[in-house]
Amino acid sequence: MKAPAIRRKNRERFGCRGSVSAPSRERGVTMLLVAVSMVGIIAMAALSIDMVTLYLAREEAQRTADGAALAAARVISISGITGTANPSTDTASWSLICGSAGSATQAAQAVAIQNSVGNIAATATVTYSAGGSSGSDCSTLPQAFAVNPMVTVQVTRASMPTFFSRIWGNSGKSVSATATAEAYNPSDSGNVDNGPTGSITPVLPSCVKPFIVPNHDPLNSGNSFVSKTDGSITHAGISLNGSGTNGTIGETFWLDLDCQRGNPGSCTLRANPPTINAARSGSVEAPPNILYVPGQVGTPVVAVPSCTQGDQYEEAIEGCDESTNYQCGVPPPNNEVIDLTRNPGDSGAVTNGVECLTGQTDDNNHTSSSGQDYLNTFGAPSAYPYQILAGSSNPIGLSGKPISSSNSIVSLPIYDDGAVTLTSNTAANVTFVGFLQVFINAVDRFGNINVTVLNVTGCSNGAPGNTDPVGTPVLGSSPVPVRLITPP
Repeated sequence: MKAPAIRRKNRERFGCRGSVSAPSRERGVTMLLVAVSMVGIIAMAALSIDMVTLYLAREEAQRTADGAALAAARVISISGITGTANPSTDTASWSLICGSAGSATQAAQAVAIQNSVGNIAATATVTYSAGGSSGSDCSTLPQAFAVNPMVTVQVTRASMPTFFSRIWGNSGKSVSATATAEAYNPSDSGNVDNGPTGSITPVLPSCVKPFIVPNHDPLNSGNSFVSKTDGSITHAGISLNGSGTNGTIGETFWLDLDCQRGNPGSCTLRANPPTINAARSGSVEAPPNILYVPGQVGTPVVAVPSCTQGDQYEEAIEGCDESTNYQCGVPPPNNEVIDLTRNPGDSGAVTNGVECLTGQTDDNNHTSSSGQDYLNTFGAPSAYPYQILAGSSNPIGLSGKPISSSNSIVSLPIYDDGAVTLTSNTAANVTFVGFLQVFINAVDRFGNINVTVLNVTGCSNGAPGNTDPVGTPVLGSSPVPVRLITPP
């Protein structure tokens, strides 16, 4: 076979049809595809970074908003402002707490500054609401705000840095979050908030101290702390210098132990029923005072600090006697609340417990701090809002600096002293009609406690077991509960 024919046969055999092969025409296509793919991969990575950045910023903003709303509600709670009649009757005091420049507003804004979003401080917009009305100054709101103060905080972080978005000229994106908290005081809520027959939130504190006080205001002769008819505060308003002239909030007096000295095994009552007319005689502080009785501690308590000396009643002072039923208007399961079979004053349980709780180190000093937190005018605040200063024993180490939370703030049950006759050396069942939130100034060596009233809660007229205004079953709260809620 001739040479040209052989070459043609070989080309046909191996699939060659021309002088230029197919691979030479496709050379470089793979590199182009890789380059295009890299652009897409980088774009998706950049978009993912943007999305993660914004997502984390949104979570940071929400946490900041939650903390800011709770901080503002906490200030409202401990300020005692819910113990006044309504914003329209004491506009100046309400504005100091939750006005546009009030301490609650400032607390929310301070939290926003301290908790950065994307490493930069966010701005906080604070509004207050009640009864369908809202505004930046609660002193313009209706009376319902005094029953159920709600504060909403919107945290905004402008111009969050992004990467992929810059391609379209968008150099940053705003991130925001909103949270609402409340400081709920059910006093008179059946009449103000929900109408005369409406349901209210029954008060069931989860942690109180076993100092049970009668429903008798020692600085307003003949007055009770709360009305047994509708739960309203009998002498609503804010007083200065501990006087009680303009209202129960700010009153300063002694809680004198009703058990006489000399019998640590049981309690022999000083009066039956307790009165406030006892002059100082050994273990009783001079008026103004009110005689309290010890609560029964039937089960182990929780949150007991290490400074305890092991006495069960003392532990209930230092920690939380959560197993005891302190619910408004409902007898406890064991039908025994007041325990007069012991004398916790003579055993030292009251003095030791209060000193352990507050950090007081000198039970002979009743006029200044010996380690415990204190009010700026000791025992009788002369200006409102009341300011709490850290004592030298405060574990956070801010001695002399203003603080918003203190172990010296405690909740005490108020019992219906007109419905029961107490007998020495017995246990008695009582009905609670409200709670006092007080600041402990000092305790003496006999178990008498000097306190300033920070807030009052009446049980109102609701039935136990109701749900609260946002539909949550009531499982227990402080007398003026502070919590995050779902915005209405």
